[in-house]
Amino acid sequence: MVDWGIALLISNLAFGGDSWANLAVFAAEQILLVGTLGYSIGHRLVGIHVVRLGGGAAGPLAAVVRALLLCLVIPAVIFDPDHRGLHDKAMNTVLIRR
Repeated sequence: MVDWGIALLISNLAFGGDSWANLAVFAAEQILLVGTLGYSIGHRLVGIHVVRLGGGAAGPLAAVVRALLLCLVIPAVIFDPDHRGLHDKAMNTVLIRR
């Protein structure tokens, strides 16, 4: 919700609130921040990081695929008993507390 709110704020200021622009800003934030730092602004605020199951960094490819699947919404709301969404399962990533 935090990341969506930030994207909405940027979209409203820069693009007049266009809904596609909001989605693009959200995806860009996810790709850039998760791909480089391992977390988005919202993740950082609640103390979680995106990592590969083996413990390594998620990396740029995982960030791109996760962001695209998050933008589709459905993969994020379908999850397994471990609470890993389809977007995480697709890229073999998991959210961990730090």
